[in-house]
Amino acid sequence: MCLLLLALESHPAFRLVVAANRDELYDRPAAAAAFWRENPAILAGRDLEAGGTWLGVTLDGRFAALTNFREPGKHRPDAPSRGRLVEAFLREKTSAVEYVEALSRREHAYNGFSLLVWDGSSLAYCSNRDGSGSRVLNPGIFGLSNGTLDEPWPKVTSAKKLLATAMADPGHGLQERLFVLLGDRNEAPDDVLPSTGLPVAWERALSPIFVTADRHGTRCSTVFLLDAEGRAAFEERSFSSGGRPAGRVEFGFNLTGA
Repeated sequence: MCLLLLALESHPAFRLVVAANRDELYDRPAAAAAFWRENPAILAGRDLEAGGTWLGVTLDGRFAALTNFREPGKHRPDAPSRGRLVEAFLREKTSAVEYVEALSRREHAYNGFSLLVWDGSSLAYCSNRDGSGSRVLNPGIFGLSNGTLDEPWPKVTSAKKLLATAMADPGHGLQERLFVLLGDRNEAPDDVLPSTGLPVAWERALSPIFVTADRHGTRCSTVFLLDAEGRAAFEERSFSSGGRPAGRVEFGFNLTGA
């Protein structure tokens, strides 16, 4: 996951609004979002190389998503899969706060990550590169790329503004407006690019909301909407190299107990 937008209790109709792009190597094997055969309560895609997932929800109202931290030259190949952190939260029944507090005590074992988890009532954040430990978030609009939460990278800043505009439109069609947002391929000017250790050409290529770089780009876009009555809508659109459409899955369900 390389861009995650989340609005909690910030829309008159939806408790939770999520719009996200997963950027990855085009040849890295992955499975599209589906309810998992061995755990039918989990709806998520799957990383078929290292295991786990980048974003998922459950029928009882849990949500989790993770982004990798951009830090060239610091990747440890022997570290455990970060995608397992999302999977573990979706499988467990512990609260969001308890989960990130426990994770913060062993976060050093992983390569750099930022994680958002929601248990249906509390939204919590944890990053092993943030320096501030885990914390609970109040209602609001949040943006996360390959840095820390709300770090003002151009794509994060512009995407949060676009999300606020999309949610301010009182008409129907929020889901489609969010996919339009996620499809923005405009590059940021060089003078506002983040400095993460990559060459400027790569920072520029990775700066759009929707990435179409060589061998690496946006593999899927996901929109998840949850209303006050517990009705959920989940849609994932997949892409191949160059941003060509490669698939689409949609799910609608009511949260158990809602």
